[in-house]
Amino acid sequence: MKEIKFYILIVLFISCSKPNPESYKQYISGYWEIERVVLPDGTQKKYNFNQSIDFFEVKDSIGIRKKVQPKLDGSFIANKDSEIFILKIEYDSLRMYYKTSIASWKETVVFAKQNQIVIKNESGNTYFYKPYKKISL
Repeated sequence: MKEIKFYILIVLFISCSKPNPESYKQYISGYWEIERVVLPDGTQKKYNFNQSIDFFEVKDSIGIRKKVQPKLDGSFIANKDSEIFILKIEYDSLRMYYKTSIASWKETVVFAKQNQIVIKNESGNTYFYKPYKKISL
């Protein structure tokens, strides 16, 4: 009987501690810079400085992603290119589905909170983002 209670407690703990991918949506919008990338073989590449950063904007379940370059005055240089994506909950994960005239692909939001977003692409590369902070001179 003690074993059954123990297993029930473990199942409850695991089910209660599992993050809700729906809650990740609220953190995606904003200016994010890549902090590091972990390749499928475990190799890491750190980024101490990013010449361009990613701007995400999400409204409901539709988003836009754009590369921008920060300027010293706090503004950004943005080109006209952007990628539209659709957010979907799939297999207990938040997915970003992209489609352009050239290609379509998906990425998985592994984790998202106010100060970090982790996104994994179809190649298995995992991108760790931190919020962009204006350069102070």
